[in-house]
Amino acid sequence: MGVPTTKTEAESRQDTTEVPAETTPTRTRPSRLERWRTPRRPRIWFEIALIAVSYWTYSLIRNAVPEQKDAALRNADWIWDTERLLGVAFEQSVNHTVNGVTWLIIGMNYYYATLHFIVTIGVLVWLYRSHPGRYAATRLVIFATTGCALLGYYLFPLAPPRLMNGGHFIDTVNVHGTWGSMASGNLAEMSNQYAAMPSMHIGWSVWCGITIAMLAKPLWARILGALYPVMTLLVIVSTANHFWLDAVGGLLCLSLGFGISYAWYGRLSYNLPKLAPATS
Repeated sequence: MGVPTTKTEAESRQDTTEVPAETTPTRTRPSRLERWRTPRRPRIWFEIALIAVSYWTYSLIRNAVPEQKDAALRNADWIWDTERLLGVAFEQSVNHTVNGVTWLIIGMNYYYATLHFIVTIGVLVWLYRSHPGRYAATRLVIFATTGCALLGYYLFPLAPPRLMNGGHFIDTVNVHGTWGSMASGNLAEMSNQYAAMPSMHIGWSVWCGITIAMLAKPLWARILGALYPVMTLLVIVSTANHFWLDAVGGLLCLSLGFGISYAWYGRLSYNLPKLAPATS
């Protein structure tokens, strides 16, 4: 028969001490809203369809806005009178001066008609390929900017300087017989002639310029990006398609676009990671 053993005091304390159970960290599944706000690698088919449908919708709504001719001409007179009162009405002088250099104004006519689309689409493609993590947030900026512009066309119809009564501006596309903007010549019937405020030539070109200046590596590319909206401003004034105040309207819309993108993603689009995981 064995001798009974007694536990020491230390062993008794060890037995009565509870060993904490191992806890496994739980991973909460992100909500649908959080997934939407997380940058993902864009899908090429979706982006092509989105841009095509969005531009079609933009053109449809822009051209469907009632062409309030009388109100648009009154607003143009008001802007022109205000600029003259402030001593900043330089559009007519620029228009007449540049029109005197035939090769230059013809080049500007083609610039106005084409680069507005070519450069913008080119920047979107470059973002898609080289900065997929920043693409969606930066694309949201230009989409929100354009949506704001549509509201401006409806609330403040504005005739361009070339259509003013007694403004003595030169419609450079008609004068030089060049294929140019849909706002002049035979293509004018396809476009709303009184949607000059805000200027999306400026809104889009400044978006392109900032994006290139912020993300491009070569110095020459960043310089071209910075010069592009400056040249665009000169073109829209020289061709009498906009007052310079229309450019201010474009900048205000762009500011709203950046604000909406920042509010949705929590960061400036250019500060997001360059790469992003693929969309599941």
